Amino acid sequence: MPLIKLQTEIYSTIEICFDLARSIDLHTISTAHTHEKAIEGKTTGMIGLDEFVTFEATHFGIKQHLSAQITAFDRPYYFKDELIKGAFKSLTHIHQFEYVGEKVLMTDLFEFESPLGFLGKFANRLFLTNYMTKLLIARNRIIKEFAESGRYKEVLNLM
Repeated sequence: MPLIKLQTEIYSTIEICFDLARSIDLHTISTAHTHEKAIEGKTTGMIGLDEFVTFEATHFGIKQHLSAQITAFDRPYYFKDELIKGAFKSLTHIHQFEYVGEKVLMTDLFEFESPLGFLGKFANRLFLTNYMTKLLIARNRIIKEFAESGRYKEVLNLM
């Protein structure tokens, strides 16, 4: 099972970083290139413990649905979302936040298992792990931009 670990340093508060990471609205902004939209469950605002969201997106030219539920939650330090249903056999995304000096260190631990046994493992090595890593990096770049620029107010409804 591939495990992607990313760490992003953000000059903001831990609460803002945490809330941006669980914002359905920001998720939609950060995945605009895949035409991703929330279609079921929690479709706007910030997702919380035991809530789920179903996203519709186009990957590799195929429209797909992925449903995930928040299964662990300790604001503002940690939350975990897990696949309910979708194209993967399994998927777990752990989001961790901690202060390191003046900045927040946001850590993503993203573990997934592709279906189709050997063929899925081959796809992971050939392109899927790289594709998922690029999606996460792009998403983290948006979280960092919104947190550091003050644009977080646009999606967190803070004025």
